[in-house]
Amino acid sequence: MTRQDIDHLWFRAMRESIKANEDFTRYRFAAMVAAIEREECAKMAEAFYHHGYDFTGDLELHEAIRNMK
Repeated sequence: MTRQDIDHLWFRAMRESIKANEDFTRYRFAAMVAAIEREECAKMAEAFYHHGYDFTGDLELHEAIRNMK
């Protein structure tokens, strides 16, 4: 993630917090960053899976990562 991406997310979190009448923008921001990072990890795991690197047995790691909250 670039600095510009982070700034964009912060302003988006701030706008959404104001809309929802929330006081704590940082929690919304943290949740957004975590969701993006989870998706990036899932994409990497999915790429390994599709290239035949099955180090997870029956578990499809990319799906497990995406389902984390």
